[in-house]
Order: sequence, then structure tokens, then C-alpha cells
Amino acid sequence: MGGKRVLKMCTLAFVLLGLASLQEAMSHGVHPLSKIATHKTTYAFDDRAYVNVTPTVLGAKGETTVWVTVDFSSPTPSNDDWIAVFSPANFRAATCPKGNPYVLPPLLCTAPLKYKYANYTIPNYTKTGKGSMKFHLIKQRSDISFALFTGGISNPKLVAVSKKVAFVNPNAPVYPRLAQGKLWNEMTVTWTSGYGIDEAEPFVEWGPKGGAQVRSPAGTLTFDRNTMCAAPARTVGWRNPGYIRTSFLKELWPNKGYKYKLGHRLFNNTFIWSQEYWFRASPYPGQNSLQRVIIFGAWERTIHLFICPLKDVRLLGEADGSFEFEDFQPASLNTTKQLIEDLNDIDSLPYWRYSLCYGLYCTCLCSGNHERDWPGTGSFYQNMDSGGGCGVLAENMFYVPAENRANFWYSTDYGMFRFCVAHTELDWREGSEQYKFIENCLASVDRQRQPWLIFLAHRVLGYSSVDFYVEEGSFEEPMGREDLGKLWQKYKVDIALYGHVHNYERSCPVYENICTSQEKDNYIGPLKGTIHVIAGGGGASLHEFAPINTTWSIYKDYDNGFVKLTAFDHSHLLFEYKKSRDGKVYDSFTIYRDYRDILTCTVDSCPEVTLAQ
Repeated sequence: MGGKRVLKMCTLAFVLLGLASLQEAMSHGVHPLSKIATHKTTYAFDDRAYVNVTPTVLGAKGETTVWVTVDFSSPTPSNDDWIAVFSPANFRAATCPKGNPYVLPPLLCTAPLKYKYANYTIPNYTKTGKGSMKFHLIKQRSDISFALFTGGISNPKLVAVSKKVAFVNPNAPVYPRLAQGKLWNEMTVTWTSGYGIDEAEPFVEWGPKGGAQVRSPAGTLTFDRNTMCAAPARTVGWRNPGYIRTSFLKELWPNKGYKYKLGHRLFNNTFIWSQEYWFRASPYPGQNSLQRVIIFGAWERTIHLFICPLKDVRLLGEADGSFEFEDFQPASLNTTKQLIEDLNDIDSLPYWRYSLCYGLYCTCLCSGNHERDWPGTGSFYQNMDSGGGCGVLAENMFYVPAENRANFWYSTDYGMFRFCVAHTELDWREGSEQYKFIENCLASVDRQRQPWLIFLAHRVLGYSSVDFYVEEGSFEEPMGREDLGKLWQKYKVDIALYGHVHNYERSCPVYENICTSQEKDNYIGPLKGTIHVIAGGGGASLHEFAPINTTWSIYKDYDNGFVKLTAFDHSHLLFEYKKSRDGKVYDSFTIYRDYRDILTCTVDSCPEVTLAQ
């Protein structure tokens, strides 16, 4: 993909978060890197062995992602030999800070970023002792080394280490993340760089194609390990985040295309630039035009997601075939591949874990358990799913139009859509601050102009047939719909979408466990209930359904995929579920209705007593 990939329209993407913490993979299967007993490594250096890497200078033309060739040789080759990638290049256990009782060896700070067995695609390796393979690297502001081990991953012996390689100017601005601002005609650009505020002034140079360019200054955030709540996030899982910049591009024309590039003016009056990017501004609220939105959850990427490059967003998994999050790779790769192929047919892209935007999409995010939860920090669930991060990464690395990013609940308008985004890791029950926000978000929308009302959250507050909910007897997150159900009904929410559960499921329009329509594919007139959708198959290992059939469940799929919404006008909405493996539609429905259908009274949606009565 070229560096100037043009997105035809700003793709509003909703990501149902739950970003994988450094310990998360244990809940979805064994993390391949956790099998590597790096704490048991012994030295078996041999002067005849070598590991050479080319090129040695990375990103000479400004690239933030490169392929390198690794040539290696061992005088005593075996099928247990493997090549590992380390960054920082010094991977001695002595560099690991002290953890807590929950952090056991092998320590992640000594584990490789990824690895391949030496005989990978080299069938005669054990005869010749020589091999060559390619690795895909991304810019992380740290040097990189490669090492040859023998003895397999349970009894590793270090045979040879390469010279260090590094990207040119590790401080340069990289990885722009687009998000709609608090106003519909405002776009935010967030990016990462290594320059402190005492070294350079950050800004965005932007403007319409062929028009005058202006510069908008950027604010700077960062955090240190002590900002994190506990280990492993503040110890063995820590990696310096650099400086996070956010600039606000204001007074945009609806649907107009803009180009932009990231800049830093050093105090010696020299400039450091990124490559040039494109986005298309959002439609104004109520605008009657073709509008498309992508929604998916549980993409399951860790810190690598934060450094995903714009030019090759499909490489969020390990496209070079190496072991990393092995359980998650194929599906996340497939999902990103299909999203890229769909770019011409997407306007906005929501994601419930972390966003796929990076300069391609206008995104919205939902925070989840792997972002926020940690005991004693005010999270609704007192578990350790965030790995000690307790929301710090989500609140700093990405912009959301929330009044308080620590709360992470907000509303956003996109043409004919109103999205109300909840934070399931903070109290949402009646009487809570978030409950008041949700009701205000649902009540304040003008349904004549924005007929399509969507509720988004990470955990399932509605309906799900996943085995662990059924075992609890709740078919939901306990206490979810008990309080919120009456709000969805009163304000006639069309669709509620969730992540957290790693599969796909769609309900009928439902209220209090009863289908309000027997139609399954073509809804005409009032829905009289809310359609609940689990779209948690963005890339993570899948969750099993319980062996039970309910009256409200219309379609289930134990597979990876994503949801696409298409608003043709104020009266016609198309919902599609596409599988990541082939991009084909496997479930869909349409809604046809007029404004008067939204005004129609249904059960618990109008006052019990009116003047007419």
C-alpha cells in the first residue's frame, strides 16, 4: 500500500475495547512467548556461528515499517534452533525491574518480541547449518537485535547474537490516529514521537487538496511507569510510550477531503516531517447522504496495536509467519485485510478495543476490562484484567470526545447516526453518573434528523448465548439490561452492539426477553424493541456458545468477523455481518421506516398517562 492511500470517506469505526493486557493471553489460550524459558537460558556461544541482518540502517527513506533479511549459521544445527527478535537490543534479565507476587518468570521484558524456528521454510537447515529468513519490523524508538538459540524454547542455549540495528531518527513523528472531536466538524490527530516539549514544537500542517495549508499546534501528554497502578504494567511489562501529541483540526467542511502531515520544529529552526496522509471530514448531523460505518470488537492486540503503521495496517498480526500472539494472528490479519479491501465502501469505523485508524479512519472507542480493571482503583469489576494499567494507556494513547477521559463515556454524531458510548468498567446502574449520561445521550438526539440511534459498550449489557453467561443464568453481564433496558425501550434505541464475547450473535428486536417482532430480515415500521448484536470476533480466539436455543437469538456464528452499517437515507438502514476470512456477508437485515414510526408509542416508550387519555 502506498504512503498516500486516500480514504474516499472518513470511515467511522467503533472499536469495542478491552485492549489485551500483557497478561491477557492466559485467559484465551497459552501465549506462545510465555512458553519460552528465557530465565533458564545458558550460554553456548560458538565463534563459528553468526547472525547477520540487512539492512543495518532501517527506514532510510522515512519508512516506519520495514522487512529485514536475517542470515544465520550454526556448526551444529538441529530442529530445536530458533531465531528471536529483541527490542531493546539488550535482553539481559538483569534489566528487568522487580515485579510482584503475580509476576512469575519468564519475565516479559526478557522475552523476544517474536521468533521463528530456524528450519522455518528451510527444509535442509539441519544438513547445511545455514539459513535465511525475513522479519517484519516496526519503528518503536528502540534498537533491535536478533539471536540464535538452540535447545528449543524450554531449554534455550544462546549461540549467537547479531549486531544492533535501528531506525533512522527514532524520535520522528509516527502513527497518526484520527478521531472525531467533540464537534462534528472537528477532527483530532494523535501521534507519537520521541521529542520532549523542551526539544521541539509539535504541529499538524493541513488543508484541502489544492488549497492553502495551515498549521495547528498540538498538545503533549506522556506517562511514566509510576502512573500505572501496579505490576506487571509498571515493571516487567513497561515500555516507554514516548510523547503523545494531539492536534485539533477545526471548521471542516462536511465530506471534504483534506491532506495533512505531522511536523516538529526543532529549536534550531529545522523541521522534522512525517509522510503525507489523507482523511475525509464527517457529514454534518442530519445530512441526507450515503453513510457507512464499520464496528468490531476484541481485536486482541497489545502494545503492538499502538504502533501499527498507517501504510500497512494489515500487519497487526505477524505477517512474517513468526510466533507472537499465535492464537490471535490469523483472524486479526484477516479482519484488517478485509477492512482495507472495503475502504471504498466505508465512511466511519468504530472499534471496541483499540482503533484501526492510524490515519485511515475516523474512529470511536469503547474502553473494556483489559483497559481499566484493577482492584482498588474504582473499577466496577475488582479483577486484574488490565495487568496494572488501570486505564492509563487508553486514556493517553487515544483521543475520545469525553468530558473526562478517565470516565471514557461519550456521545458522537455522524451524519444520520447518533452513537452513545458507554464504559462498562464503571458503574452504569440507575442513579449513577454514567446512567444519567446515557439517558441524556439517548434523550437529546433529534430523531427527525438523526433517526439511527446506536448504543455501544464493551461488555454485553444486553443478550448473549455465550457459555459463561449461560452458566451464570444471566445471558448478559449481571445487572446489565435490568436498569438500561428501560432506557433503550423508552428512547427507542435501534441497535445495541457489544464486544467482550468473542463470537457473533444477533437478537430479534427484544424487550424484557420477548421478541417485539417475528420478522428476522426485513423490518418495516416501528421495531418496538432493540436489536442486540455481539460483534466480538475482530481477531481474538473464539468463545463457545452454550448448547441452548433461545427465542430471542436469530443468528449465531462461531467465527471472526465485523459489522457494517449503511444508512442510505433517513428511512432505510442496512445491517451486514461479514466474515473476516472472505469478506462475504453471512447475516443481514434492513430497516425501512418513516419518522412517524419512531414517534409511535410502544410498550414502556410513552408516558402512561396523556392529556388525550
